Amino acid sequence: MSSDPCAACATEPMIAHDAIRERAYDLWDRNHRPAGYELEFWLMAERELKAERRGVSSGLSDAGRA
Repeated sequence: MSSDPCAACATEPMIAHDAIRERAYDLWDRNHRPAGYELEFWLMAERELKAERRGVSSGLSDAGRA
């Protein structure tokens, strides 16, 4: 195990707050604008954008699509 607790931080893609905010708003809007879930949508947006930057699909695999 690495002695640096943030060793993974160096390999994670940096995402602009504006991009996260836009994605979080879109997710919130598509989910019928529930009250009180700001943090959840922010974190979901951040995960999705980081996965896209790494080239990992956050949805169904291509094999699962018809």
